[in-house]
Amino acid sequence: MVDSKQSWKAWLYLSPALVLLLIFTAWPIVNTVRISLLENYKSLAELGGATFNFGFANFVNVVTFPDFLTALGNTVLLCVLTVPLSTIIALLIAVALNSIKPLQKVLQTIFFLPYVTNSIAIGMVFMTMFNIIGTNLGSENQIVTTFGLINNVIGFFGIEPINWINAGSSYWANIAVLVIYIVWDALPFKILVLLGGLQGINKQYYDAAKIDSTPKWRVFSRITVPLLSPMITYVVITAFIGGFKEYSSIVAIFGEDMGPAGAGGRLNTMVGLIYDSLSQNMDGWASAAALILFAIIFVVTMINMYVSKKNTHY
Repeated sequence: MVDSKQSWKAWLYLSPALVLLLIFTAWPIVNTVRISLLENYKSLAELGGATFNFGFANFVNVVTFPDFLTALGNTVLLCVLTVPLSTIIALLIAVALNSIKPLQKVLQTIFFLPYVTNSIAIGMVFMTMFNIIGTNLGSENQIVTTFGLINNVIGFFGIEPINWINAGSSYWANIAVLVIYIVWDALPFKILVLLGGLQGINKQYYDAAKIDSTPKWRVFSRITVPLLSPMITYVVITAFIGGFKEYSSIVAIFGEDMGPAGAGGRLNTMVGLIYDSLSQNMDGWASAAALILFAIIFVVTMINMYVSKKNTHY
């Protein structure tokens, strides 16, 4: 407890961090709200002395924009598909790592590597793996096609090559690639958090279950999951927040067109719409879209916290 007479020293020590928070966090939020309420706002025009009408036209324009529902649908779909899948896989891997003593540190390092690797670089690797490349050879213009690593693997089992990301590929083939990439990219952080939670569980619970000859599946469902529920709740909530901000994975695989050639934009997300509007100097539109996305994330987070409160054991 800091003496009230000496509290000024505490505020002095905190002041650099507080100033940075005010400049780079508080003010941008306030300014975003301000800009979203200025109709047809242009930053360059404001510098020239232009004035703008106050209203909610930016929000109406965002909601009625033809691609808004497509972007929102893609964002929700990716969240619904990737969050449960990545959480379940991460939980199983964490339990397995926790029970393996030899090479445990080495395996933890291997699983954590994607977390410290640039997401764009990872996306380019995935693009190469799923890509189909046609090469023109010889005087007869013969086309030699490289189906890519993934198609070569599934071809080994007698499955015909699939057009995953190239021109003419189906929407669901594109979504499948994105789901695989996002799940793989999200695993390291979740494994790290869940593994830390597992190592904090009192071993007496497992010793008692062993004495009672409790089946492993029952130990997992009745001891591990309930005692790990705070970590699972945290992982799920942060995963949904990150999922609604999905953008870089699509750019990494499909480029700025946000989709395969000839169908650009069909994989766009809410964050993609915001970046598109910023590139077109539609600052008011982008600010309104950012606030709409914030409201969606806030509502989903509150729902997650309400649902998890009944199933979380502290």
